[in-house]
Amino acid sequence: MMKKQAKSLTPDRIAVLERIREYETRGGEWFFENAEEDPPSRTLTPEDVDYLRKTAKFRVNGFFARLAERAAFPFFRRKYGMTLAGAEHLASLTGGAVFTSNHFDRFESLAVRYAASRAPGKHRLWKLIREGNYFIPGILGWFLRYADTLPLSSSVKTMGLLERAVGEILARGDFLLVYPEQAMWWNYKKPRPYRIGAFHFAAKNGVPVVPCFVTLREKDPALPLLPDNVAYTVHVGEPIFPDPALSVRENAEAMRKENAAFARAVYEKTYGEPLCYLCGEDPFAAGREKA
Repeated sequence: MMKKQAKSLTPDRIAVLERIREYETRGGEWFFENAEEDPPSRTLTPEDVDYLRKTAKFRVNGFFARLAERAAFPFFRRKYGMTLAGAEHLASLTGGAVFTSNHFDRFESLAVRYAASRAPGKHRLWKLIREGNYFIPGILGWFLRYADTLPLSSSVKTMGLLERAVGEILARGDFLLVYPEQAMWWNYKKPRPYRIGAFHFAAKNGVPVVPCFVTLREKDPALPLLPDNVAYTVHVGEPIFPDPALSVRENAEAMRKENAAFARAVYEKTYGEPLCYLCGEDPFAAGREKA
């Protein structure tokens, strides 16, 4: 029997949804804006991070972070009722790959991990994260620093180290999860435009992109997508391989377009409506009315 659900959104979630609505209205570069109120941050320097986990501090904390993540996964799989579609597309993966997905919650990377675990062989799943997330305090911050994460940086020198680390990670057959939408838009169902970075990593290192798109459904259809009423389905598309006849730039752009077409097709088939921004009823109205 389903637990009793909350019937209203909290004020902070309402504020986030209002910002999302505003950014969607503005369009363009606003699709990449962060809708959450994150704490102040600073520039990530090379001294802050050990991308390849060569120091004892990062190796030990990384071991326990991965252990805790694996232990917590069954709970989150039940909580979000995770299901998987397209697992057969993972059978051709024999080496490194870049996974992409839509970014709508702090924990949806576990849905991609669920998909990636179905690929043959053993592969660590690394996650590219925002620079500011690296400095979040508390237990969440600990996970964001040590659970196989690779933080971006506004420092050119640090980004150089990140590029080299990504190359080594993919060359040894591991997976890299990148959110090409960049910012997290809480419980936002539609695919958004993509930054080129994920596809640049894949094209530069000669590995495929594995397109994923997570769709959301209400466990209790009588209630909106509240935090305890959301279930995930992870849709996995066919890997998109770089064309050796194209340049890195050309490959990255071609892969981005194919990934976007996959996400749009999944969205339209799953929700039974064409992808359209700012059309029809306000998708957040129900949540606001009940708040």
